[in-house]
Amino acid sequence: MQLSIDPKDLAKLFMVGDKVLIKPKNPQSQTKTGLYLPPSVQQGEKIQSGYIIKAGPGYPLPSQTEEHEIWEKKKGEGVHYLPLQAHEGDLAVYLQSSAYEILFDNETYLIVPHSAILMFVRDEGLFE
Repeated sequence: MQLSIDPKDLAKLFMVGDKVLIKPKNPQSQTKTGLYLPPSVQQGEKIQSGYIIKAGPGYPLPSQTEEHEIWEKKKGEGVHYLPLQAHEGDLAVYLQSSAYEILFDNETYLIVPHSAILMFVRDEGLFE
């Protein structure tokens, strides 16, 4: 899928629920013994890594209020979410099979559900 949006409009993108937007990290193009791998082999790996650009609000939680009737919704009540562990800037290790690829401003991004993320590497001073 290709999205044609200005790069400055990246702030206008919002992830839904437990989804995260990941910029894939450049995979290793060479093995430890010095052999060069073609891109098809690199993309075929089951586990990939990339940086989290945007994270959704989390899993929606059901309302905890006791209402007598459904139409008697109280003002000021919003949707509550169980937050995710993912934060912008984290390096995520995820299952490639669960990722959905999109093209945004001629760059590849992945939409990955939080359940497909196996591990985070969080460096607090990474973007300072």
